[in-house]
Amino acid sequence: MELAGPLPIWPALAAVGLGWGVLADRLSARWPAKEAGVRPPDWRTVAVASASAAAAVALGLRFGPDPAIGLVLAGYGAALVVLLATDLDQRLLPDVVTLPLVGYVLLVDLAGANPFLGSFGLAGAVAAAVVYPSLLYLLSVPFGRGALGLGDVKLLVSVGLLLGPGRGLVAVFAAAIAAGVVIAALLAAGRISLRSYVPFGPFLIFGTLWAIVGPV
Repeated sequence: MELAGPLPIWPALAAVGLGWGVLADRLSARWPAKEAGVRPPDWRTVAVASASAAAAVALGLRFGPDPAIGLVLAGYGAALVVLLATDLDQRLLPDVVTLPLVGYVLLVDLAGANPFLGSFGLAGAVAAAVVYPSLLYLLSVPFGRGALGLGDVKLLVSVGLLLGPGRGLVAVFAAAIAAGVVIAALLAAGRISLRSYVPFGPFLIFGTLWAIVGPV
């Protein structure tokens, strides 16, 4: 796939991703049900739609030559966009998405359709699915209750199963670095305080997508 040429594919990928991002945002504004009613489009709509378009282009250009792998990762990426939307809107990574993702990736692993298992194999992926969520949860304990939600932990299980030890570690580090940079910028700008709650889910989703499309 090329970015330039007579019929570049990236505009179509961007359009599909943009549309899915808008749908995910509108879904998060309605589900799970909220007493406040439906939220109108706002900055979260723009953020989710932009992230979805960028992810679609990156995944398509990275894995387009292999349609089977591309479809597998497109399904996972689509679920990540829905999780991004719900976490930005409601500070929630719902079990109805995170838990099926674990089963989905496990089936992909067992079917031999996961391009990231490498020399570690399924055993390495299972180890990453256990170690990384446990370690990150333990590291979050000193920062108080809620520093890392159980939804983040459940998402990390599927991340470990998908990416294995190597790329899984990249995802965690990228998420931590992105969170640190954004939180520092918000603190400096006076938008949040040290007592403010900032959901980690969006950063974890960013780190996961980074590890998927990166040349690790």
